[in-house]
Amino acid sequence: IVGLLIMVVGQALGGTTGFALNPARDWAPRFAYSVLPVPNKGDSNWGYAWVPMFGPLAGGLIAACVQYFLM
Repeated sequence: IVGLLIMVVGQALGGTTGFALNPARDWAPRFAYSVLPVPNKGDSNWGYAWVPMFGPLAGGLIAACVQYFLM
């Protein structure tokens, strides 16, 4: 049921290149969409591209610091 919920929310709220749960899943379609000659295409929203790249790194760093200070 969780997988179905993630899929439905992602399909409903994802942009033209889909939603990002993985940096590779976000960057490759975004790059292809911006390079390929698609008629009447919208913006690739590169301003958001840093979130899937640095969000997991920041979350991992914060989680490591919390674990270090709690143990």
